[in-house]
Amino acid sequence: MKKELTYDKAYEKLEQLIEELEDGDVKLDKLTTKVKEANELIAICENKLRKIEGDIDKISAHSTPD
Repeated sequence: MKKELTYDKAYEKLEQLIEELEDGDVKLDKLTTKVKEANELIAICENKLRKIEGDIDKISAHSTPD
């Protein structure tokens, strides 16, 4: 991926890709490229979710009374 995608954009692109794959709209010659792109989008989504989870944990730790 050339530019940083938001979670929503990455997820949207992933959904579109999955739909193409499920519908059989992908030519065999492009299948490897599409699967690689899907893996990259999955990694982006997972990383963003981990970061959000870490941020929430930090906020929760700071707001918990002693």
